[in-house]
Amino acid sequence: MKFGFRKPSLKKRISARTSLKRQIVHRAGLKMPRGYGWLRNPKRYVYNKVYRRTTFDIFKILRKIFKF
Repeated sequence: MKFGFRKPSLKKRISARTSLKRQIVHRAGLKMPRGYGWLRNPKRYVYNKVYRRTTFDIFKILRKIFKF
């Protein structure tokens, strides 16, 4: 598990929004309500919950400093 600063990746940021899988799920209306990640994939849900608490994002810090 990673601790501390998350290394930003522009490539991963763009691909997450424009992936073929995301487009198909979105257009087919197969999205689950917010907060139902534990039901769809419990293992990933637990991993992401711990990851978000043990790391921090530089962009959030910059937003707080410059009030975007």
